[in-house]
Amino acid sequence: MPSVYDSKPWLKSYPQWLPQSLPLPEKSVLDEFIYSVENYPDDPCIYYFDNTYSYKEIYQKANALAQALHNMGLQKGDRVICDMQNIPQVVISWLAIWMCSGIVVPLNPMFKLKEMEYYLNDSGAKLVICQEDLYEPVFKPLSDKIKELKIITTSPLDFIDKNLGVPSQLASCKKLLFDNTYDLIKLIEENENTSAVIPPKKEGPSVDDTAFLVYTSGTTGPPKGAILTHSNIVHNAKVYEVACRLTREDVILGVAPLFHVTGIVAHVAIGFHLGIPIVLYHRFDPKDTFELIQKWKVTFTVAAITVYIALLNHPDVTKYDLSSLTKAYSGGAPVSPSIVEKFKNTVGCYIHNVYGLTESSSPATITPLGLEAPVDEESGALSVGLIIPGHEAWIVDLDDPSKEVPFGEEGELVLRGPGITKGYWQKPEETNHAIKDGKFYTGDVAKIDEQGWCYIVDRKKDLIVASGFKVWPRDVEDVLYQHPAVKEAAVVGVPDPYRGETVKAVVSLKEGYKTTPEELIEFCKQRMAAYKYPRIVEIVDEVPKTATGKFLRRLLRDKK
Repeated sequence: MPSVYDSKPWLKSYPQWLPQSLPLPEKSVLDEFIYSVENYPDDPCIYYFDNTYSYKEIYQKANALAQALHNMGLQKGDRVICDMQNIPQVVISWLAIWMCSGIVVPLNPMFKLKEMEYYLNDSGAKLVICQEDLYEPVFKPLSDKIKELKIITTSPLDFIDKNLGVPSQLASCKKLLFDNTYDLIKLIEENENTSAVIPPKKEGPSVDDTAFLVYTSGTTGPPKGAILTHSNIVHNAKVYEVACRLTREDVILGVAPLFHVTGIVAHVAIGFHLGIPIVLYHRFDPKDTFELIQKWKVTFTVAAITVYIALLNHPDVTKYDLSSLTKAYSGGAPVSPSIVEKFKNTVGCYIHNVYGLTESSSPATITPLGLEAPVDEESGALSVGLIIPGHEAWIVDLDDPSKEVPFGEEGELVLRGPGITKGYWQKPEETNHAIKDGKFYTGDVAKIDEQGWCYIVDRKKDLIVASGFKVWPRDVEDVLYQHPAVKEAAVVGVPDPYRGETVKAVVSLKEGYKTTPEELIEFCKQRMAAYKYPRIVEIVDEVPKTATGKFLRRLLRDKK
């Protein structure tokens, strides 16, 4: 029996200029970079605070580091952990690893010793490139355990020209050197005059080779390394290109962490594909963000909604010229329509919604540039966009995935297409559970309307069942965001002896605003069904989040 979703209703909502599918990639991410080096050698590749590095300069440094890695024994298929903030060395390290046909394992610099031990063991990596401040607390104890582990360290100051000034964000940084580690800058300097080209073109990674093992956030269990091929990455970089109408005139703000799939695809891979600059600045800071958008005339970014909220609530938001930013996208967490409206009115830029997962190589749905996503009349939720070119989607019954649900009804979102992972690293059981017949079962509850607009309701695991009634956290969060004092809101279900579960909201307030839990409860009570409004409200300085801006609901549920 044919599926109603086989008609691909989202295609009828595509603007005329958006292609329905894209050719499968013929180049690896490395090939894309080398193409830009050959065609735009002197164009800027990376702006790092006030410093500029051309495509040719980044290539030369990556090639020198690749020679060093080759001499250290790095071979095809070997995994290398990269554990840094958003600094140029991240990009240089990735390129060098691919030049040796290795696999990049990007990790969050906030991980502690115990967490890092898991990733080392799971990935089987024997080489680490990390920031120097992570060596003594994290990697030195691990190197004492794993004798064959080789560690390369680098400083955020290494690519700062002190004549241009040290950014305030890095004022407390110091260059550190250690026994039993390699210094990245020294490795580059020692090999910069090499005549060898790493790799010989015939030995470079193919489009079907693994480019990254990107670990899931672990919100539903132990983190899993999603296998993302060069083809996955390049295809979805092209999706951003066509859907966001990116050209050689654009400048990318690299605000998403580069260890996250958004930073990988929506920042670096697009930059390589088009040969355009990426602005990096170590860590997100509102004031630095304003200054760098103004200085480098940034036009495009993809950021968590918490980034836009932080900018919107900063007292200096109207003091800078942010008019160049015309292609703003947000993904990774639910986006409230009220925040989108406030940002548009304050900054002059509409935030286009996008939805994706690690396993979908970033975008799975997207709002094409110039279109404003509709708001669901029933829930008030903003659509996350249309299914991306070349991909298919289905909504299936939450209890019986073999049954599809009609347009407009809630169920689990299922995806298939060239951006989808082929599985999890050395986890066949988890792979077989998530991927069947090439279809990836996302675990996200969604609905698709007859025009093809997709709405994410919530994660299956985040569903709250209060007195037998289903409550989706984002429904409550959207109401809380309508209160003038609320900056951030995260809703979870907590055990209740009478109702089974009850609704709890954890909120932070805008600077200068005051309210009480009782007032917020009453505010919600007046605006939603009796079973939905929160019975518990906790006001905190900041709602706990992952580094990519997702609320740590598991932590909030466990919090006493």
